[in-house]
Amino acid sequence: MAPTNRPQVALWVLFAVNIMNFYDRNIAGALAEPIRREFGLSDTQIGMLGSGFIWLYAFVGVPIGRLADKWSRKRVLAFGLLIWSVWTGFNGLARTYWMLMVARLGVAVGEAACAPTATTWIGDLFAAEKRARALAIFMLGVPIGGAMSYFFSGPIAQAFGWRQAMMVAALPSLILLPLLWRLPEPARGATEVHKEGSSSQSMWSVLRIPTMWWIILSGALLNFNMYAFGTFLPAFFARVHGLTLAQSGIATGVAYLIGGIGGGLLAGKIGDSIVHKRKDGRMLAAAVFALATAPFAFFGIQQSAGAFLMALPLLTLAYAGCNTYYGFVYSSIQDIVPPSLRATAMAIYFMFMYMMGASLGPLLTGFLSDWRARVAAEAAGALKITDQFRAIGLQEAMLIIPVLSLGLALVLWAGLRTVSNDMQRREAAAAAAAAKAVA
Repeated sequence: MAPTNRPQVALWVLFAVNIMNFYDRNIAGALAEPIRREFGLSDTQIGMLGSGFIWLYAFVGVPIGRLADKWSRKRVLAFGLLIWSVWTGFNGLARTYWMLMVARLGVAVGEAACAPTATTWIGDLFAAEKRARALAIFMLGVPIGGAMSYFFSGPIAQAFGWRQAMMVAALPSLILLPLLWRLPEPARGATEVHKEGSSSQSMWSVLRIPTMWWIILSGALLNFNMYAFGTFLPAFFARVHGLTLAQSGIATGVAYLIGGIGGGLLAGKIGDSIVHKRKDGRMLAAAVFALATAPFAFFGIQQSAGAFLMALPLLTLAYAGCNTYYGFVYSSIQDIVPPSLRATAMAIYFMFMYMMGASLGPLLTGFLSDWRARVAAEAAGALKITDQFRAIGLQEAMLIIPVLSLGLALVLWAGLRTVSNDMQRREAAAAAAAAKAVA
């Protein structure tokens, strides 16, 4: 059967690839407790698995993004999918903490290909007024992939061991690679009103767009929270509320699935409607939802031991608020960057915001958790840090999430001052280039 040119089909295949992307990315967090016990790790070392992943992901992402602007995005994404799937399987063969770290770094190299290629591919499938919804659907792979990882990995690990859960996570690529390879790749700028020729601009010209700096800073704050959630939420449910490995995985999956899908779909709907009323509407909506996230996160984390039925819905709403960001802000990036530089722009965005935020989320949260656990043990006169003190430490450490949600709202609000002018500047440049090409 011949490849299909329907953009909806391509969107759903890319969406499925992103689900697997975040399934495999979140699996270390889903299996953090059995990994910690087997290797005798601290929370800081658990956090380092996530932070090391992000550091390498950020560095290799820029050259991969540049390659995706010059070469076939389909080939770049297919090779990335193959690489991260193979290394995910190798995670299950690790016999030491450092072998596991190397395997996670291999996953990072492959996954760095996903976002720059897929988001710009979608940008060339859908016109500007429809991109928020399309990108929001694609980014539902974040919560759905995370939810599936927690739903399945915890119970599989409890029944068969965490190594088997890692190997199962590598299998979906056998289906997705052939589907991806059959997709036709759209021309760059295919849905733009004014067609732009090949850009001779430097990749660093992206950083001369004022709004990009506010978006990068916002991404750092958002992803600190998202990776703190992903790494430690199952452990939080287990330590503070007494859930088993399987139960904590399922509870985290519920928060990811309901909160992530609800927040993502809401952002897509609002993002494509509000832009007709004001050009900076997507950034405004992102700021409002970030502000609303903070109280839900605070009260969800602060629930006392055993108050799981109160904590879960509050944290689900907090996670929903975080997930509205993607539909609003990712479409704003495409509004201010020309098509020929969009994969590069996404890669630069990911490099800075991962290095400034996401890489610190697991590491700093883990460090704070260990520190507060020691303080609690010393205050009680205990000679050993027990699970009781680890629960206190992690609960206190996770209060950094609502604080940074308030900071995120302020940064997005600041971006409102520049985004309209940057959109107008790009549209004017595109119109001038089109007129010159006709002349």
